[in-house]
Amino acid sequence: MTSAPFTIRATTPDDWHEVREIRLEMLQDTPLAYTETLEEALGHDEAEWRRRGARGDAANGISLVAVLDDGRWVGTMGCVSFRDEPWPMLVSVYVAGAFRGTAAGVTDALLAEVEAWASSRASGLMLHVHEDNARARAAYERRGFVATGSTIPYPLDRRQRELEMVKRL
Repeated sequence: MTSAPFTIRATTPDDWHEVREIRLEMLQDTPLAYTETLEEALGHDEAEWRRRGARGDAANGISLVAVLDDGRWVGTMGCVSFRDEPWPMLVSVYVAGAFRGTAAGVTDALLAEVEAWASSRASGLMLHVHEDNARARAAYERRGFVATGSTIPYPLDRRQRELEMVKRL
């Protein structure tokens, strides 16, 4: 684990190259944590990556990154409000291996910004985590999320499950 100065900011369409690079890194690091394959991501064009970068200032969501002083992206986290869900959903969570853990502060800083955004819209935050992603489940539990007992099929393999977790804000 590394501790280094970083800032949290929203993504923009002009960040498309960095959005692409961190997404590919995420999918290589923990493929079961996301509902997109590396192969699918590699097939996207610049317009798609620019669209994803624009999520930093979306009406129904936010996309944030943790950026080191040297410009390197070491974490990302998003949140989306869906019409059919009572609480916004935490999505696309990733922190580079060397920056994981409470001492580094990246996860907590990203989550604090997401929670500030979500708390202006709802009284809680929800997420889905793959049943086999024990590291992520433990990280969410340490930050106040609790399992609801509800599950959904994992979109990339419907025989597997994603667990619903929530946190009151």
